[in-house]
Amino acid sequence: MTFVLDHRMLVLRANRAARDFFEIAAEQVPDSLIILTRELRLEAAIRHGGDLHAEIRLVHRPSTVQVTVVPGVNPGEVVAFLTDLTELRRLQTVRQEFVANLSHELRTPITSLRLSAESLGGDLADADRKRFARRALAEADHLAAIVDNLRQLAEIEAGKRALRRTRFDLADLVAEVGRRIGLEREVRVEVQPQLALHADREKVAQALANLLDNAAKFSPPGSPIEVRAEAAEGEYQVTVRDHGPGISPEHWDRIFERFYKVDPARSRDVAGSGLGLAITKHLVILMGGRVWTDAADGGGQVFGFALPAEP
Repeated sequence: MTFVLDHRMLVLRANRAARDFFEIAAEQVPDSLIILTRELRLEAAIRHGGDLHAEIRLVHRPSTVQVTVVPGVNPGEVVAFLTDLTELRRLQTVRQEFVANLSHELRTPITSLRLSAESLGGDLADADRKRFARRALAEADHLAAIVDNLRQLAEIEAGKRALRRTRFDLADLVAEVGRRIGLEREVRVEVQPQLALHADREKVAQALANLLDNAAKFSPPGSPIEVRAEAAEGEYQVTVRDHGPGISPEHWDRIFERFYKVDPARSRDVAGSGLGLAITKHLVILMGGRVWTDAADGGGQVFGFALPAEP
């Protein structure tokens, strides 16, 4: 984005990118930078020569821009180059949070594994030795699950997971997934008859299995899980409803992120890698669909995904 300004901070020219970003009509130029952008910080940064690639957060739009100012062709003019850094900064934040969350997620099993190994090296009764060996094996399996899920996410994001689309009956798939993951609770299934989906059957099964597993973890013992599937508005929608405590709306936008914890203290007591919902999201997006969560009528939470009826 480029602005050409005079010493009064009057915009003499603005390129198409700058006009589109700040929603400036071509006939509005020339005019004051403040009037055109409503950004005092931007005007201050340009007036002070950019301060060696100044980076500022805009007030009237959720954006971060880098400002570089150079002398213009005519005396008294300056040229301001603006680079939108919003996505770059967002990715940096995501990366930092991911590293912090991964470190936190690995700390508990590693500590438990170390304590078990140290205990096995001591003088233990046979029963205690077996107990610590089982704990060490369980923590090793937990670490292996985290590593495997991270690998899956990396492959999905890198486009290494090819789609193998077939046409299959969604009711059959729901029943198959329920049997395969062996949930120790009632699963109530309501699937529209003859609902044939044209998609990657394996990936749909994995996405559904992750949602069922998540519902089982956060539901009271003995409570049912409800699965619904129907065709609506040109797409197939699949929802999984639990009868747990539900999730506050402020968490809904982030619940599908890697390792995101609504209640970290409570999540420590729940087995899992913390990546199931993230994998579901990426699998569904890979197939051209979308994911969401919402409060269930009467309590609990609904997690859902939708896939286009015809890809």
